[in-house]
Amino acid sequence: MGIRLLIFSDVHNDRRALERLMDTEADYYFAAGDVMTWSRGMDQVGPLLERRAERMYVIPGNHESAADIRRMCDRFGLHDFHGGQMEIGGYRVAGLGYSNPTPFDTPGEYSEQELAERLEPFRGARPLVLICHCPPKDTPLDRIREGLHAGSSSIRAFIESEQPDHFFCGHIHEAEGVSCRMGATSARNVGKQGYLLEL
Repeated sequence: MGIRLLIFSDVHNDRRALERLMDTEADYYFAAGDVMTWSRGMDQVGPLLERRAERMYVIPGNHESAADIRRMCDRFGLHDFHGGQMEIGGYRVAGLGYSNPTPFDTPGEYSEQELAERLEPFRGARPLVLICHCPPKDTPLDRIREGLHAGSSSIRAFIESEQPDHFFCGHIHEAEGVSCRMGATSARNVGKQGYLLEL
């Protein structure tokens, strides 16, 4: 059997969803942002994530600041994976939180330029599994409704030029569970259902 990574996002304080995810057996767990809403609820979600603490890697969504996630990771013994990368089963796994600007002025937003700059350290990594909070723009993964997309052009440009083997995101709830191909890249919006990747 291969190495299993459970990737999920946008739990937004849903304890039942988080308990189900934590009951899922995996070798590594990646929370791809928005485990909380407006940074509130750390006391509820932290202890649930703590069950898998030594194998739990967390990036901030747009509802959490990097400082919030750092504080939660310190308190519950989790790994802060914002901007991080590691080697798993011969793959380079990289993570970047936050979203491009939203109309809601949430705590975890970067300009497109800053997203592009923060993706740069992952360039050239092969084979690559990339986990971001935000989906690529104008794809099935960022579609809110017909004609309305809210993803990042910088993340899309990175995927198109680097062609990671796997890409995972959340952020756009309406696209939860949606997957697509972007050239050689298998891409998926995991949402709070999560996705078990076997490497």
